[in-house]
Amino acid sequence: MIPNIQKFVLVFALAFVLAWVFSKIVIYLAHKFNILDHPSSDRKIHRQATPLLGGLAIYVAFLITVLILWQGNLLVDGRVDISLIGWFLLGGFILMLNGYLDDKYSLAPYITILGPILASLVVIWGGLKIAYITNPDGGILYLDNMFIWDFIPILITFLWLMGITYTTKLLDGIDGLTSSIGLIASLVIFAVSLLWDVDGSSTSLLSLAMAGAILGFLIFNWHPAKIFLGEGGSTLIGFSLGVLSIISGSKIATALLVMGLPVLDIFWVIIRRAKQGKAFWSGDQEHLHFRMLRSGFSQKQIVLFLSLVSLSFGVVSIFFTTKIKITALIIVVVLMIMLSTWLNYRLKESNEET
Repeated sequence: MIPNIQKFVLVFALAFVLAWVFSKIVIYLAHKFNILDHPSSDRKIHRQATPLLGGLAIYVAFLITVLILWQGNLLVDGRVDISLIGWFLLGGFILMLNGYLDDKYSLAPYITILGPILASLVVIWGGLKIAYITNPDGGILYLDNMFIWDFIPILITFLWLMGITYTTKLLDGIDGLTSSIGLIASLVIFAVSLLWDVDGSSTSLLSLAMAGAILGFLIFNWHPAKIFLGEGGSTLIGFSLGVLSIISGSKIATALLVMGLPVLDIFWVIIRRAKQGKAFWSGDQEHLHFRMLRSGFSQKQIVLFLSLVSLSFGVVSIFFTTKIKITALIIVVVLMIMLSTWLNYRLKESNEET
């Protein structure tokens, strides 16, 4: 039996190396078949055509790592049904197919949304459900006992998966941002799994495999990016975090803390677009990271700042109680308001000077 520390290192290293190798392969294939993101509109901030399909490298690395773990009987601890892991991988495959079609043919948003919808329904069909949440006053609140209709916990699960999936999709605007946040979130879920679960459980190994795969890709996605996540990658990271946060013990508050600023930013952008009569998926440059970019911050500075915020709140989610997590969520809201107000003031001053 491999000791847990060595097991963790091997799983992380395997996923990392595989993602690194497959990233180089995908870069070559994307150039060969002209699956590139060309800077052809005002929203594009990169200067040259850049390969897409980056999510494929993450998915294949994660898939191979999971299959090796399964072959080694390391995913049969009883915490997560092995069939659910299979449905999880199938959901990821659906996102990869959806991502390829969009990266290659630039599908309309009302078509690409079908991928995340189908992927979410697949894992729910496989048994994934937010069955309970932690009571701030102690104990567990079982959702099945709180509602007359059984479909409500399933609906909550579906909305959670779609929300977190589209958060990372819409967050993917500058080099390395979605990958960095996804890496931190995966590591936080890994740490939480160790506290909630038995050492070396399937939940911790899956989270660590995802973290290693993302880091292997991030090397090429860091500014200036040699490859982009593409539709498949940007949705795969959010979808995976949504699934992992549920199977690690319904750690929804944990994921919300780590993804706090991005989630609030997406919420604010959706409201603003709705007021303007625009679809929530319509593109613009009003996201927090774009406003920071216009305010004079570099892409690396933005990624490092937002990653540090996510890491800080992630640490809170690991070591503190649910009540403190709720307080931290309120702090995230206040931070978002202060940051947005400061950015608006700075941009207004800049416009007046020009």
